[in-house]
Amino acid sequence: MDNTKKIKIEYYTDPLCCWSWSFEPQWRKLRYEYSDSISWKYVMGGMLTDWTTYNDTVNSISKPSQMGPLWKEARHVSGMPINDKIWVEHPPRSSYPACLAVKAAELQGLTAGDRLLRKIREAVMLRMMDVSDKQVLLQVALELREEYPDALNYTQFERDISSKRSINLLKADLRKVRSCGISRYPSLVFRKKGKKKIIVTGYRPYHELVETIYKIQSDIMPANSIRLQDYKKQWGNLTAREMAEVEGTAKY
Repeated sequence: MDNTKKIKIEYYTDPLCCWSWSFEPQWRKLRYEYSDSISWKYVMGGMLTDWTTYNDTVNSISKPSQMGPLWKEARHVSGMPINDKIWVEHPPRSSYPACLAVKAAELQGLTAGDRLLRKIREAVMLRMMDVSDKQVLLQVALELREEYPDALNYTQFERDISSKRSINLLKADLRKVRSCGISRYPSLVFRKKGKKKIIVTGYRPYHELVETIYKIQSDIMPANSIRLQDYKKQWGNLTAREMAEVEGTAKY
């Protein structure tokens, strides 16, 4: 399909957002099944500037140790593996460095940004790595290059991670977050020319995403029927919960 005729999705997210990580099974499945009908891009939210100013009144979180229970809830609700002990043992001080790393990777294309964002999420959610540390982010980028040699030019990334171009891209994302009034992650904005935009906010089951697409274009059809071998080849690492989403056995 002509890219101009596709449904466009702006995905507002943050590398430290446990609900965005929990949403990966649905998000990956949507992009696989409807790859011919949608286009997408990430908008980084800068959720955690630093702990001196952070105050989540909805979840009563103003210090790192209070973040753990929210991550436990996300694990319970979604079934995705999440290690909440990071918020006691070595909590990230900010999400801005990881957001900036994603924008630096995107200078090499959306796929590079997507691959790195996934690796950063795995690093913090599963391996308790402090992704507010630049050296940790560089290590994650090296691991990505080892896993997918063509995904990222590490030398360029190392240069771009602190460049004005990357900083300006992140600033543009943060302005968009403010102008659109986005305050929760994940938030997905579905758009198509001549149609009213639809915003889907928070953790949602897969069928709600599909229903949203049909509201915009009722005759849309999946591009791909899922063959597990091809699905694994496209995404690489898959959690048990992600496999359950594909196999139709998810209980969440």
